[in-house]
Amino acid sequence: MKYQAEITAASASPEDLEDLYQAAHKSGEEELFKAALEGCFNNAPDNLLFAAWHYRLKTQDQMTIGGEKSSHNWKLAIPLSILTGLVFWVLSDENLIYLDQVPYLLLLWAPIATIFTLIFLTLSRRKNYLYALFTGIALLAASIYVLLITPSLSPENQSHYLLLMAIHLPLLCWIALGISILWFGSEYKNRFSFLIKSIEVMITAGVYLIVGVAFGAITVGMFQALNITLPEVLMRLIAAGGAGLIPVIAVASVYDPTREPISQDFSQGLSKFITTMMRLLLPLTLVVLAIYVCVMPFYFLAPFENRDVLIVYNLMLFAIMGLLIGVTPLKVQDIPTRIQDLLRKGILAVAILAVFVSLYALSATAYRTFLGGITINRLTIIGWNIINTAILVLIIFRLLRNPRERWSDSLQSTFSLGTNGYLVWTLFIILAIPILF
Repeated sequence: MKYQAEITAASASPEDLEDLYQAAHKSGEEELFKAALEGCFNNAPDNLLFAAWHYRLKTQDQMTIGGEKSSHNWKLAIPLSILTGLVFWVLSDENLIYLDQVPYLLLLWAPIATIFTLIFLTLSRRKNYLYALFTGIALLAASIYVLLITPSLSPENQSHYLLLMAIHLPLLCWIALGISILWFGSEYKNRFSFLIKSIEVMITAGVYLIVGVAFGAITVGMFQALNITLPEVLMRLIAAGGAGLIPVIAVASVYDPTREPISQDFSQGLSKFITTMMRLLLPLTLVVLAIYVCVMPFYFLAPFENRDVLIVYNLMLFAIMGLLIGVTPLKVQDIPTRIQDLLRKGILAVAILAVFVSLYALSATAYRTFLGGITINRLTIIGWNIINTAILVLIIFRLLRNPRERWSDSLQSTFSLGTNGYLVWTLFIILAIPILF
């Protein structure tokens, strides 16, 4: 971890440690210094200098949370969200259908929303302009590539590829946002903090969507009560235009662009609620998985015969990944030791059971591929299954191998490493599959 070696070298020199902290503060890496200091303190709790810094930084964080407010740049977020909504509204025209198969809006909503979000983040923090430009151009190039190469596929493969793009272009956009904020080679704690904040943004967007749907339904119902039928163009403005307002607003609501992901506030509000909710779901998930593993032998051939069962299994894997990320603590020292132990054992048990289900699904997919040959969908599922299984196996290995004091760090590092696999396989699906098929 960055700064850990330097802090260890300054373990007996208050002056050198203060100089190191000031240098980290000036370079905007104060949170990385704090994380490294906590690691050194956990490794050497008897070191009086580390102990003094531990309590100094802890008090400083409490004062910051109590005295500072996040910077919500609504003056920029609201106009950009309105522009996003207007673009969604234009693309929602029923005549704008790509290859007579999928609406342009369904295919391109994520790149459009991401580009406006990139503009919001970059202008708000006033730095990393080249990062944002690079990721924006890359997203634009990927979208154009999809539109240009799809007509070269057979009609059957066109439909399969477009369905995959409706799923994987949003995933690529999420990864692109992370790259624009952190760039390559970022610290695993910073990357993991981005993952946690991403879950918060998605849940916030879901809440906004529910409220928006309710508002739209009430608005339409009020006019229908007067026997007034709103024209189609206004209905699209309410539905598609309203949905377009959400992405930038959701990011602006819970993410402070002026701070690094690791410096965001995770201690209160929606962040605390999500963490609590995820940890309550962990034992329930464990019970469901345990029951399911016991029932599997009685329905052993179901995934071998029914592709829908395989799809459910793979969706389950992604849900478990999100759950394990959500329950992993950013600062393990903030949790009582007894709760830490239960949480660690719960994560380990869920990962072990999930591996059983994942290998079972992978064998069923391999069997269907052996009988029917490789297809776009089967190749995609096999790849995701292997990546998620590898992450789960690495989680199990590191939880069993690492000391209990470092288990949270090992999980954060594993999930951060897993994002590399997600990026590579997403790019492979978007760029290589049309060439292979």
